Amino acid sequence: MKFTWKEDGRRIILIVVAAAISAVNIKSFVRTGGLYPGGVTGLTLLIQRACEMFFGWEIPYTLVTCLLNFGPLYIGYRYLGKKFTLYSCLSILVTSILTDILPSVPITSDILLICIFGGIINGAVISICLHQNATTGGTDLISIYLSKKKGVDTWNLILGLNMVILLAAGLLFGWDKALYSIIFQFASTQVLHMLYKRYQQNTLFIVTDHPKEVYLQIYSLTNHGATIIQGEGSYVHMQHKILYSVVSSEELKEVLKAVKKVDPNSFINVIRTERVVGLFYQKPNE
Repeated sequence: MKFTWKEDGRRIILIVVAAAISAVNIKSFVRTGGLYPGGVTGLTLLIQRACEMFFGWEIPYTLVTCLLNFGPLYIGYRYLGKKFTLYSCLSILVTSILTDILPSVPITSDILLICIFGGIINGAVISICLHQNATTGGTDLISIYLSKKKGVDTWNLILGLNMVILLAAGLLFGWDKALYSIIFQFASTQVLHMLYKRYQQNTLFIVTDHPKEVYLQIYSLTNHGATIIQGEGSYVHMQHKILYSVVSSEELKEVLKAVKKVDPNSFINVIRTERVVGLFYQKPNE
């Protein structure tokens, strides 16, 4: 695990800033609206409220969230990368401590605005952390682990896990806040889909007369292979090569630019890939 001040220092600063924004979001939007945003954050708030309502106990946010994150962090440390997990620990600790010490400053009392803008902020914060090789902990770590092992869309899995928490919140404290929380989580998930694309894949069908050069560009940029198929144009019956390859959505823009550079006359069809089963290279987390 190598540390460089220029690269890792920048990442740490961005993670701390994102964690601080997350804490402000919890205090100003989530708690003001009485929402349960899913994941460890939602489960922590659910436990805090249940203990306060049924037993009169006021439990610190930091204590609950650190206990809940122990298992996911262990999985991350063992299977996803040491530096990746340490960055995630930093994100969790800064968010938790600031959530306990910052004062509540409600920005609006409109529950719909709270759901939409709180969800947008939450999605943006998670995206920032993921781009800096970290997560906000909890279901993010579990979902990334399962996504890498099973090859499924990470964020759909996160949404499914969060529904269980919202169901418990609805049963215990009423369905209005639980239903509004679904809006919050939906907004958050949509922002994530737009801003973070590492675990989404696209299939490329590239019709070209320069298959070797195109393949070398794909491989050098993504470390992905390709299958070359013989093709024939239906109009003038000219022979062409068709390259079939799968790349992550995060790599797509750079790949398309490189392919067009080596073969400006190439024809490219991009298809969203639902799932990849088999050997598909993912750059490992550190």
